[in-house]
Amino acid sequence: MPVYEYYCKGCDGIFETIRPLSRSSEPAPCPACEKKAGRIPPTSFSAFTMREGYPRAIPDRGTYYHLGKEVKRRISGSVRMNEHPELNKPRPKPVKSKGEREIMREKQQLRAKEEKRMRADRVPVIRDRTRRGE
Repeated sequence: MPVYEYYCKGCDGIFETIRPLSRSSEPAPCPACEKKAGRIPPTSFSAFTMREGYPRAIPDRGTYYHLGKEVKRRISGSVRMNEHPELNKPRPKPVKSKGEREIMREKQQLRAKEEKRMRADRVPVIRDRTRRGE
């Protein structure tokens, strides 16, 4: 059954009532003062349409909603559950501090020194390509 709005002149109030279509034009009793109230045009309007299988508000701005937040694109590809790429931006890789960069530089210098010593002693070089030590 549809919802209709009525205006009561006795208490100057507007109220809504659910009634069958056949009784929509009949006066309805006011819930505050029990007097008969006449039907009025709706004071508010809400509508939606379906686009791409999703309910859309009218007017449609061409945006989507993900967990109550407005986004410009639908989810495409693989993402973590309940996360949207526009809302949950990936964190940038952490930047190494000056001390960490200095330690890495020292390790590289020590490796280079060791390789130079091994070449001077004519020890065959065995390269470990698995990178487990870093």
